[in-house]
Amino acid sequence: MATPPGATAPQAEPRLSIRLEPEPFEPLRALAAWHAELAAVLEDPPAAESLFIGRVRPHTAGGEPLAALELEHYPGMTEAQLHALAYAAAQRHGAAAVLVHHRVGRVQPGESIVLVAVAADRRGPAQRCSQELLEALKHEAPFWKREWLGDGSGHWVQGNTPL
Repeated sequence: MATPPGATAPQAEPRLSIRLEPEPFEPLRALAAWHAELAAVLEDPPAAESLFIGRVRPHTAGGEPLAALELEHYPGMTEAQLHALAYAAAQRHGAAAVLVHHRVGRVQPGESIVLVAVAADRRGPAQRCSQELLEALKHEAPFWKREWLGDGSGHWVQGNTPL
């Protein structure tokens, strides 16, 4: 099977680190711990890294002030799906390592909701893998989102926000 344009041929098994975070987390602290872990197990650190930190917006898509965003998930199934999505993207793009930290539970505006980091030998594969994985997390990961407003009312989010 031919390698798709823009992708690199699969290499060694990628190192995956997937975590669901029920409490607020510090993305840069999580990233530093991941770097230390990779340095301990990889002979040659990858030359490129792409990372994304996403935070909860202060308003709904309709412009209403947001008090909190709540993410529900099915334990076990969600982690397995995140692992499968990260593995598939890493294989397609030849990434050496992928880190995903994703919040669950109630998340306040401004708090980090997702951290994705991809390490690869070149910037193109790292960036493409990161972008693909972010879109997969947004559209394929089994999370159910509820927006809570300042008046205490809430509603389930029907779709995803655009890029």
